[in-house]
Amino acid sequence: MTSAPLPRTSAHRRTHAARKPLIGGLAAVGLLAGAWYATAGAATTTATPAAPTLAVTNTSVTLPAKFSYLSAGYNNMREWTRTATAVAPNGTLRVAWPASDGVHVTPLTSAGKRAGGDAIVKGAKEVGGLVAHSDGFALLTRVADTNKWKETAAALVRFSQGKEAWRTKLTGTASNDTSPTLDGQLTWNGTKYGAYFVVHGAGGFADGHFGDKLSYLSAKGAKLSGGWGWGCSHNEGIALHAEPTGAFTSLCFDDWRSSLFVSTGIGAPDNAPAVQREQCWAGYCGGTYAGRTGDLVKSSTGRYATAYGSRGSASAAKNPDDSSGRGWTVKPRWSTHQVAVSFLKNRNSPAGKAIYLTNAPGTEHVNVRVAPYGKDRLLVSWESLKNAKCASGTCTGTFTGTHLRLIDWNGAFKTPDKVVQAHITGDIAALKDGSLTWAYAPVTPSYATPLNGASPTTATLRIARLAP
Repeated sequence: MTSAPLPRTSAHRRTHAARKPLIGGLAAVGLLAGAWYATAGAATTTATPAAPTLAVTNTSVTLPAKFSYLSAGYNNMREWTRTATAVAPNGTLRVAWPASDGVHVTPLTSAGKRAGGDAIVKGAKEVGGLVAHSDGFALLTRVADTNKWKETAAALVRFSQGKEAWRTKLTGTASNDTSPTLDGQLTWNGTKYGAYFVVHGAGGFADGHFGDKLSYLSAKGAKLSGGWGWGCSHNEGIALHAEPTGAFTSLCFDDWRSSLFVSTGIGAPDNAPAVQREQCWAGYCGGTYAGRTGDLVKSSTGRYATAYGSRGSASAAKNPDDSSGRGWTVKPRWSTHQVAVSFLKNRNSPAGKAIYLTNAPGTEHVNVRVAPYGKDRLLVSWESLKNAKCASGTCTGTFTGTHLRLIDWNGAFKTPDKVVQAHITGDIAALKDGSLTWAYAPVTPSYATPLNGASPTTATLRIARLAP
């Protein structure tokens, strides 16, 4: 159990109106561009390889059920319903997406074509993370439970050879918690799983409050030591990277202390290293890890990178009106979110200030993502909305495209922006050959108005592929 403070008593991030924290609440490239070479008897010249084309190819997969591809976020702003794409050790793919009869996991060949019928995780309510195995998959999701709030429980479900092998609930009466929304991440290091997700206190010291929980499980679904029962609170975003040994590397956005924190091994107590100060009131942080922003990528040298929507920090200081000493007041630099990338020098320590890839205060940037690209580059993607109109941390605007850009591990640009037709609506899988693949709904995005009413549906997914 971490020493992180309790959050305030209030609705978590999935309410349809933004919430400000209460004052005095509970304590809670490897292109080598410009490389020089010399040949015998020849003058030294400069080799300038052509820039990557960043050409996205697609295949289509027909779905056996309707997929509601939009969700209402803060202030009912339109967000993509999370899908997750994962690659198994044998190179095959799995794509998880929610439907009315449970979460479907669609098997695909390495080329992105359907390889069989869907496995359906009955009663599952959300895609909180997916790990693909050669014989099946593991899914972090929510299932029905009995508790004082009448909310769902977090659960890890393992399918093998087309059948459910085991199901382990990760919240319940014994731990005094529920999980009405996961905003989660699931990772696997070859020996154990790490499941990181939002929890709601249902009794005990955290009754009625929101925090986060990290659980480790064995290959057979047994709960292991480590992690924590109560960490970053409220958690406005989760990132997790599996490690061969020791604590898995983790990040969280905390609204009360207004920052992106390194929570590796400690949850997020008061001395957690701050990666970037942000005004993180509910809905203000630019989209939540891992479903709608971010991710955490590790380099071959042990550094880490994460990307997110940021409104910057014009000033940041402890809140003098908060008697607990834990609250911070951050004044944002912009009303819109710009694309930021931050680095860690190891699993516990930030490395320098955030690097901004955009500088357009009149344009909103949403759905920010990062993934490894080739040997030593990073692919950063985002969607842009011009003529942005912002209120209470969220913005509407006219969609102008999905952008791709390559940077190196110092944040230097390796390509200009490229606008593509494909969208990224969930977790990206990195294949052995360095290609990236993901699933998305084949529709034209619109962010002009909030989502009022039911989500539209699709019976098709496109499987995108980007080769290095």
